[in-house]
Amino acid sequence: MGTTGQRDAVGTLRAAVNAAIGEVGPGLYGIACSGGVDSMALADAAIAVAGPANIVVVTIDHGLQPTSAFVAEGVATWAKEQGAMTVVRRVVVDGRASVEAAARTARYAAFEAVVEELGLAAVLLAHTHRDQAETVLMRIVRGTGPAGLTGMAVRRGAFMRPLLDLTRAETEAYVLARHLPIWDDPMNRDQAITRVRVREQLLPQVRTENPAIDDALVRLASTTREWLDVIDTYAAPFGLFPIVCTALAKEPPAVRKRAVALALERAGIGYDAAHLEAIDRIVLLPDHGEVAIDLPGARVVRSYARLDLGREPEPHREAFTPPSGPYVIRRYTAGDRMRPARLKGRSRKLSDLYIDLKVPRENRAGAHVMVRTTDHAIVWAEHVGIAHGESPDLVPYPAE
Repeated sequence: MGTTGQRDAVGTLRAAVNAAIGEVGPGLYGIACSGGVDSMALADAAIAVAGPANIVVVTIDHGLQPTSAFVAEGVATWAKEQGAMTVVRRVVVDGRASVEAAARTARYAAFEAVVEELGLAAVLLAHTHRDQAETVLMRIVRGTGPAGLTGMAVRRGAFMRPLLDLTRAETEAYVLARHLPIWDDPMNRDQAITRVRVREQLLPQVRTENPAIDDALVRLASTTREWLDVIDTYAAPFGLFPIVCTALAKEPPAVRKRAVALALERAGIGYDAAHLEAIDRIVLLPDHGEVAIDLPGARVVRSYARLDLGREPEPHREAFTPPSGPYVIRRYTAGDRMRPARLKGRSRKLSDLYIDLKVPRENRAGAHVMVRTTDHAIVWAEHVGIAHGESPDLVPYPAE
């Protein structure tokens, strides 16, 4: 790209950054900068647009390469020379997961901590048109659901991606025009990383069939987002745990699955398309009993008509001394029977009463009962209430 093209790239990139900052308004902005071409172009443009006093250049050192600390320090030194504030954070990448996913998790956690500490208006990320195409193709290969085809959002919470419509050629032209230093990351050539294989192997092969595949993938992301926005208007009212299955089951499949996805995202729980399919099947079950689906780090439980996240058992309560009479409080055990007031003296197993009352299984196991020591009769049971003919004054703690 010639000198004119480089000048055009500078103007285009700064205009994109200015539009993003203008959308949020005045404030202190974080710039995620690894030292590569895209992030250095973004950092330089943000300093030019907002002024160095309003920019914090944030570099995350994953510690995965011998030179990572050197690169982080180099980026920080450059930013300070421009008059911007700098933050360098070293993170620990969980070796039990894939390096790519674990590094991303650690990186975003560090960014969020900096947002909180400094009160940043937003964090700008340097993902470009190429990154979006790679992301969509990666998700297709993994078997994503429709929501995954939307790729990376232009804005999500505190994070903004002002360069998603710009090409790699434009960021490279910007760097050349501004004579910016660039630091190489060997991980960008590591074939063990999925994104690198997609970029260097899969995309070139697909381009032989469609030279404009990058544009096509980005267009697919944009079009899918338009469809998803419509689905979300119907799914959002259901998209928070607990969910009433009998109501959600009346909706079309796309709405049902999207509602569950929204609820999982709001709860900070990861999932994939197979999880949504499995949860949708239990949403459609008859309103009886309890069934659960395990997800990474969480459990989704349908208990009668309610779909919710699995809860920890209720904490043990201190022993209660009744106001009068020979009574003791103990935990419910299998085989317990009582004559609840609601049955007017008819005896029934507590397990059956819990089922009738739709008490979740995890709440039954730790339930308390009050027993009269003279005849061992249950005079009160948690979740059920007082026994027939007994005084309400015996209730040890109020219903919740």
